[in-house]
Amino acid sequence: MSKINQKVNINIIGAGLAGCECAYILAKNGIKVKLYEMKPKYKSPAHTLDSFAELVCSNSLKSDEITNACGLLKKEMQMLDSLFVEIAHRTKIPAGQALAVDRNKFSEEITKIIKENKNIEIIYEQIEDISSMDGIVVVATGPLTSDNLLENIKKLVGDESLYFYDAAAPIIEADTIDMDVAYIMDRYGEIGKGDYINLPMNKEQYLAFYNELINAKTANRHEFDKISLFEGCMPIEYMAKRGEKTLTFGPLKPIGLDNPKTLKKNYAVVQLRAENEEKTLYNMVGFQTSLAFGEQKRVFRMIPGLENANFVRYGVMHKNSYINGGKLLDNNFCMKDNSNIYFAGQISGVEGYVESAASGLMVAYSILNRLQEKKITFPEETMLGSLAKYISTENKNYQPMNANFGILKPLDIKIKDKKEKYTKLANRAINEIENLKKNII
Repeated sequence: MSKINQKVNINIIGAGLAGCECAYILAKNGIKVKLYEMKPKYKSPAHTLDSFAELVCSNSLKSDEITNACGLLKKEMQMLDSLFVEIAHRTKIPAGQALAVDRNKFSEEITKIIKENKNIEIIYEQIEDISSMDGIVVVATGPLTSDNLLENIKKLVGDESLYFYDAAAPIIEADTIDMDVAYIMDRYGEIGKGDYINLPMNKEQYLAFYNELINAKTANRHEFDKISLFEGCMPIEYMAKRGEKTLTFGPLKPIGLDNPKTLKKNYAVVQLRAENEEKTLYNMVGFQTSLAFGEQKRVFRMIPGLENANFVRYGVMHKNSYINGGKLLDNNFCMKDNSNIYFAGQISGVEGYVESAASGLMVAYSILNRLQEKKITFPEETMLGSLAKYISTENKNYQPMNANFGILKPLDIKIKDKKEKYTKLANRAINEIENLKKNII
């Protein structure tokens, strides 16, 4: 990359995964950055370390295999000089095919590198108002953004575009649904047409599922993550405990969805709604849940048609502040109506450690190219580009998303074997990143 004549201040709020990744890429390319961090003076209830890039919930960064969506994302980031991926490999600990790290060493290493970079000025200050900041501002404050800053962001984006993500249902890869069992139909609609995939259950199947559901283990949550359970986001396992037939009068109501394959009335029906325009991902309607991830896989695979379902995101119940990226952001994570403000990390609508760092990397390259009066577009064939497309595409049911093959642009050919399909998708993505590198680094 040619030498850039920097004419504006670059302010990054938050020294988490996204903020550190963004600052590092910019600084490495000669850009001076102001990095604001509220720790150690102020900490959220989740944080314990004084250092940067703290991994709060887990030390696992998922698989390193490129046939795994998160593995492919890390490979793409590595090709673009990611600090996050470099330090993760440097501090890794044994975990089979997964990349797990020593949390303290990981945080310490990144903090050391950020502090030693002469192009990064660290300012230990809690930012409450971004409107008065001069130059470009990158908001990378995470899902537990301080209340005062959230109020300021609310004024910027509007009440309806600042969400508190307390409940979400699992999302399933479309081609892992057994369509020999399932059928497409809207309630009272025409068979074979509509927006919903229906999974029929007879009484025996429903009762077996119901008994496992009400006895399944829930996920452990920090005290600060406990939420009030409103009817609109009631976990399905809590609803089920009200009575054996509660679900059949609620989200599993069979009325108007008679099974065209058996010509019989169903006892219960689970509905799946398309999560994206390409209909490669489906959301389990009404299945917001606080069950442990392993339990979700076990119990929800009891539903006819989901025996081999691949869950690209499990259901969650926790506090997570994020903006309506599809309405507010372009595919460079920049606000559509304010080109000086970017959002990175989980507040932008990506979900997960690796995805958060990836968004910081994309913002950094977007700013670097902007300073050269160029605009970058991450290809839809890459995991980076598909995440960028997801967070910038309007969706009335907008929810945070993690890396998964379902959001990648599909192949031109149909491949049944999953490993072969993912290998072709991964190799295509790597080739696209190789071509992209020639223009942005």
